[in-house]
Amino acid sequence: MAVFVALGAFLMTLAGGWTAQRVTDRRHLVLGLAGGLMLGVVGLDLLPEALKAAGGEVFGVPAALLLFVAGFLLAHLVERLLAARQASHGGEESNGRVPEVGLTAAAAMVGHSAMDGVAIGAAFQVGNGMGTAVALAVVAHDFADGFNTYTITSLYGNARRKALTMLFADAAAPVVGAASTAFVTIPEGLLGGYLGLFGGVLLYLAAAEILPEAHHEHPARSTLLCTIAGVLFIWLVVGLAG
Repeated sequence: MAVFVALGAFLMTLAGGWTAQRVTDRRHLVLGLAGGLMLGVVGLDLLPEALKAAGGEVFGVPAALLLFVAGFLLAHLVERLLAARQASHGGEESNGRVPEVGLTAAAAMVGHSAMDGVAIGAAFQVGNGMGTAVALAVVAHDFADGFNTYTITSLYGNARRKALTMLFADAAAPVVGAASTAFVTIPEGLLGGYLGLFGGVLLYLAAAEILPEAHHEHPARSTLLCTIAGVLFIWLVVGLAG
């Protein structure tokens, strides 16, 4: 059942990536929406779950929040290191962005999608009701995952073929993750820490890369409205799943 539900996530992820491709003539709107989706996923989905799952504190600060900050700094460090490496080897950048950063970010999205599949499988082990609730949440926000995976890969100047490869990998990841739960169980605390770390990475991409690029050439009100719409969509998904 878990693998069957994960196939729905597979299709929804592809639908998100297909949508991102079809509206490339409105690139600023696509980026504005992607930034809003990422912000909504981080603030309304990942962080609350991370705080619940990894409830311990380290020197007075919740462990999930420390990992959240660490994820933000890690994404910044990786981008700077890859940019310096590219410059030292005389490599080309795309509008000041290093293609490897986009691939690294997309790979992180794929890893997260695999964890979504694990969450579906683990929830079905608890019971069908819990499994159904988690599955609905995952399938609904996988549209945003597919949209963001294709967008972030393309934003950094990678060829369409690479963007499609990462999109298909992201779509297949929940199926693989769900199937793996027949053999692996992840401790709740470890899962919470992962969610905090990944949330920091996503926030960095949204705040430091995607949203500034969205408003760079077209600082239009419509771009801001797309960002707000992205946040509201994730809020709706979280509310319906709850």
